[in-house]
Formats: sequence, structure tokens, C-alpha cells
Amino acid sequence: MSPTPQPPSAPANRVLVVDDDLELCELISLRLEARGMQVTSVSTGQEALEMVESGKVDAMVLDLRLGDADGLEVLAQARERIPELPVVILTAHGTIETAVEAMRRGAYGFLTKPFQDHELVQKLVHALERTTLQREVDDLRRIVAGVPRERLIGRSPAITQVRANIARVAPSDATVMVLGESGTGKELAARLLHGLSRRAHGPFVAVNCGALPPDLLESELFGHVKGAFTGATQSREGLFGAARGGTLFLDEVGEAPPSVQVKLLRVLQERRYTRVGSSTEEEADVRVVAATNRDLREEVEVRRFREDLYYRLCVVPITMPPLRERAEDIPLLAQLFLERAAAHNGMRVPHLTPEALQLLRDYTWPGNVRELLNVMEAAVLLAASEELRAEHLTHLVQPSPRSASPALEEAALGAASSPSAPENDASLPTLREARDAFERDYLIEALRRSGGNVSAAARLAGRNRTDFYELLRRHGLSAADFKDSGQGR
Repeated sequence: MSPTPQPPSAPANRVLVVDDDLELCELISLRLEARGMQVTSVSTGQEALEMVESGKVDAMVLDLRLGDADGLEVLAQARERIPELPVVILTAHGTIETAVEAMRRGAYGFLTKPFQDHELVQKLVHALERTTLQREVDDLRRIVAGVPRERLIGRSPAITQVRANIARVAPSDATVMVLGESGTGKELAARLLHGLSRRAHGPFVAVNCGALPPDLLESELFGHVKGAFTGATQSREGLFGAARGGTLFLDEVGEAPPSVQVKLLRVLQERRYTRVGSSTEEEADVRVVAATNRDLREEVEVRRFREDLYYRLCVVPITMPPLRERAEDIPLLAQLFLERAAAHNGMRVPHLTPEALQLLRDYTWPGNVRELLNVMEAAVLLAASEELRAEHLTHLVQPSPRSASPALEEAALGAASSPSAPENDASLPTLREARDAFERDYLIEALRRSGGNVSAAARLAGRNRTDFYELLRRHGLSAADFKDSGQGR
């Protein structure tokens, strides 16, 4: 049996070192090659520009003092050829002002001689990561250029599968149910379904079924005739009529009251409906897309949602993945949201520092993509500079130790008090585990204080009820276990 073919490894990053100190070039080359980089060293500005012109350079380490050229001029010409080329400047102690000027002209960073090997390696790694991310953003813009508004951003397997499912289903008139947690982009998926369908020329009409009282929702969906009820001073078409020839998006359909569920079932079965107060049937020439963050199977079991309507709505289910299951998309989404927020506020786009990017990757994102969008919009305003650092992500800052879970406090105190405990003690939880533990303890305390009242607990936590229910589900908590445990005790 022939051996299983191995996937090709990623090509090594190609680094050009430009310095007329040949011993230093050799030393730098040895250190970078030990980290898996492919290094070429040259001693003149002309050789450097020829290498850049060849396109075989991913990053450059450039001394500002060269025998045949001014380093600033080499930097300018190199970036004319490759605008996104990351350049790390090397300088002697007496030329700091020149180094700062180089950074104004686009250099990624600078080091003063003598420097530590790890400092240079770290700057190059960060610079290459930033450049790779920017290229991915640019590639993605080109990919989605034909769909200017309805975009599902990301390259993770999870979101790639969602896009493939939408493309497969969109041309039909099949009813689609979009499932997923709050903030995962269910309405975006619905708009993309509409945009890729034969009904794209028609209207896209959306309604939140949980935002209106039962009587008003029925009238909103199906319309009414003059005099049908108190206050109906004129006839109204309704959303099924307004969406004629297009798509009607029923958001949070799990919140629809029983009376509306009955009428929805009939219109899906017969493609006809009647306005409130009317006996005349009208044709429902719409494609229905519904969405919910509830477990509708569970709602059916407890008889809060009609089973026959569930099957009519869930002809084709599409599940939107939570952001924590597509963590590789976070840098790309964060960069795009940064650019959007900066443009909206007339500001320059700051670049994410490695520490800020790591904080974004480690966070569990209970509010999903919507929460990431809000965090980046706030961070742009707080940064107000060329760098967006970890401290600008105030929404993600950890609570004080007094608010942490007792178990974590005990573990941390135990580790700190043990002189023999190694720095990488396996008993210390990961940052994600610590955040999950705190989040669960926080939910328990909110439920305890509210006596199991979800609305009150959600207000304490600064969340809406839907998000709070999702957090409880994720941590395996039931509000019923806390009834009468709070203020009444």
C-alpha cells in the first residue's frame, strides 16, 4: 500500500536583510533561518531594490546607513514597488529621529543597535502576520465585490459550508429556516438567499415576530380592512402583500403567538391568506425565510410551537455557526469592522497590535459577530491613534479578582503561595477556561439575586432576554432552579 500523501507545508517567509556590515548580516541570517525563515542578505541599496523588484521578498530588514544609498530612499522605492511590504529598520543610537521618520513613511518598526535576537524575530513575525491578514482582507473584498451589501465574511470551514448551502438553495422557492444564536448573522443569510434567488428583483421585507403584540403582528403580516377593529380607520395591505414577488423574512418566528401560527400554517400550505376582517382570499406570492435562536424542537415538545408549522417552515434548515466555532475568522472580521468604523467616523484605520489580536481570539464572544462589530466600533473611538492596543478593548477587560469565581481565586492563591510551583503549572486554567468559569458563576449569581426571574437577571447583566437564555443554555443552567432564591429569601 502506498503511503498516504501529506499536505504540502506552507512556504517559508522570505526575508531580505540589507546591511553593509557583513558579519551582522550573517548573524541575523543564522537567527532567522533557525526560526524557519528563508533569508537573503545584500549590502547595497541597488541590490536590495533588485531583489524587491523580483517579487521574491515577503519582508525586509533595512539598515538606514548604507555605503551607496540613503536607507530612507531605499525604503521609499521598495514600498513604491510593493506597497504592503513590511520593513523593519535598523539604526544606531544617534539616528532615532531618522528612524521615526522612516516609520512615518511606512516602516513597520525599528530596532536600535545593538539589539536582542528575539526582538528582531518578534517584530518580523508580527509584521508578516499583519501583512498576511491585510492580503486576506483584500482577497476577500475581491471575492465579494459582486455582492456589495449581503456578505457572509470568513474563510473558516463552518462559514464556507453555510455559503455553499445558501448558493445551492437560493435558486429554488423552498422555505428556509435559518437557525443560530443571536448575533450570528441570520438576517444576513436571509438577505443573501434573496439576493441569489430568482426573486432578487422583488422586495425583501423583514419582520421581528417577537417585537409586536399578537393582534398587531397578525395585522402587520396579513393586513386588515377598514373597520376590522377599533382604530382601523383605513385598509392596510400587510407584509405578505408588500413582499409580493420577493422574500418575506420572519425573524424570531419562535416568538409568534398561537393565533398567528395557525394563519402562517395556512398560508404556507395553500399560498393564500385573508386580511383581518375580510372574507376575500389573496394570493401569497412570496418566498418565506424564517429564523430563530430557540430550539424549536423543544418548543414543539412543550406545545409552545405547532409541530405542523415547524415542518412547513423547516423544509431546508441552515445553521449559522457561533463565532467561537469559527475563531480563525475573527482577525478578518475585526479588520473589516475596524475599516468600516474608521471610515464612518472620518478617522484613520488603526492597526491591531498582536496583544489586542490575541485578546480577540481568546474571548468567547457570547454576542457573536454583532458583539465583535460593537467592540471594534467602540475601540476605534477609544484608540484615536495609529495603534489599537489591548487596553482599548474595554468590553473584554477582565473583572477585578474580587469578582472572580471562588474556585479560580483559590487556585490562583495556591499557585502564588507555593514557592516550588513552576511558571507553567498545569493546574492553572487557560484564559478561555477562566472566562467560561467566571461567566457561569456570574449567571448563577444573577439568577440567585433575581429569584430565577430571567427578565430581571438579564437586566442585571445588561443583556436582552434572548441573549441571556442562550447564555443559560450554553452553561447548562435553568432559571427554574433559582425560583424564590433571591430577594425573597
